[in-house]
Amino acid sequence: MSLPGGPPARFGRLPVVTRLVLAVAVTMSLVLAGAAGLVYWRVQTALDRQLHDDLAAYQHSLDRAVRSGAAFPPGPSGSLYQVLDARGRVLSASDATHRRALLTPAELGSAVRGHTVRRDVGALLPITPDTLRLQAKRVTAGGTPRVVVAAVRRGHRDEALRELLAQLALASGLTLIAASYVGYRTARAALRPVERYRTAAATLADGAQNLRLDVPADRDDEITRLGHTLNRMLDRLEASAVRERRFVADASHELRTPLSLLRAEVDVALHRPRSAEELTETLRSVDDEVQRLIVLSNALLDLEELGSTDHVARSAVRLADLVGTAVAPHLRTAERSGRRLDAEAADTTVDVDARWLVPAIGNLVGNALRHGDGTVRLTAAVQEGRLRVRVTDEGPGFPAEFLPRAFDRFARAEASRTSEGSGLGLAFVQAVATAHGGTAHAENTGHGGAVTLDLPC
Repeated sequence: MSLPGGPPARFGRLPVVTRLVLAVAVTMSLVLAGAAGLVYWRVQTALDRQLHDDLAAYQHSLDRAVRSGAAFPPGPSGSLYQVLDARGRVLSASDATHRRALLTPAELGSAVRGHTVRRDVGALLPITPDTLRLQAKRVTAGGTPRVVVAAVRRGHRDEALRELLAQLALASGLTLIAASYVGYRTARAALRPVERYRTAAATLADGAQNLRLDVPADRDDEITRLGHTLNRMLDRLEASAVRERRFVADASHELRTPLSLLRAEVDVALHRPRSAEELTETLRSVDDEVQRLIVLSNALLDLEELGSTDHVARSAVRLADLVGTAVAPHLRTAERSGRRLDAEAADTTVDVDARWLVPAIGNLVGNALRHGDGTVRLTAAVQEGRLRVRVTDEGPGFPAEFLPRAFDRFARAEASRTSEGSGLGLAFVQAVATAHGGTAHAENTGHGGAVTLDLPC
């Protein structure tokens, strides 16, 4: 667990571009270090193998000369040798090492006991003169043990490795700089659309309207998909804002009339003393207006809920039961007015949201009873996976000028705002149809009006 304010926390506060460049730089540093280490190891192994082969060949020739008593052969360029007795005294040596002890007492003892001793003299870095690689072995000459030390200079090998290190460091540095620059430019280019989106979002927060992000149509990467997602979000926000403004406007417009009537009734009642009968009549009128306000408010809230719902909660329901539930409240109304109400539903099951569809069908039947004449007929059938509900009456039908706006909110065939109904019934029906992925259609049949719901089920 990191402490607050530690390196991870400070790293997280850096700009995204900086973090990406640092990540690229660290990753490239590790990759380059690994690659350079591999190259260095391969070259060093090759040079050491060659040096070892030269040293082994020289050692072998020296051992043979000591055993035979022959002259010491020449070795590789810059090679050296020493022949020691068991006490470490130099019996024979190259001119450069005659007085120089190449073995430590411990190494001499190990060689006398028959072990092969190998050691490097001098270091690769820092640069030191007379760098050697030596090998010492015990050789028996005439029954007397001798220690033969063969040495070759490492100057060329060390110089090659130092040059390789310098070249690898330079190449790695330049590659790291280039990779960091490319990573920086790439990160800036990749995040440039995000910055544009942020600027556009800031503009939206300042109150801009109808704002959409400029998203390329010929690309399909993560940033482009983010832009499309944000545009869809902006569409939903704008639609929500439009619905809110429309709700407020519609509510204020439609509530004004019943509230004004309520105020007028109360003012008249308070203007002079009234009899009990007059006060009762005034209260009945006030009650009617209050009921109208309740119905209007409920209708507006239902429309708002439907408009802000992405999907309906479908469930299997028997079509006959659904139609019966929708028609039942209107049977007494039809009987009181001497009208006939016929309902015919197919004996099948549909997958719909009964919570919304039942009141929608009820609105169609209520409108037909309220504004039409004669028999009201309701038919509901399923064909090719679609539910078709049709309500007809035998009245004069819809006025021609009303049909294009029949499903608009508060649209009424009558001009008076005080006429029966809120003008939200057909708007609610269309909202239910749209929520189900279907349509609603109003028409005149020549024998009256007809409204049809067509829904996938």
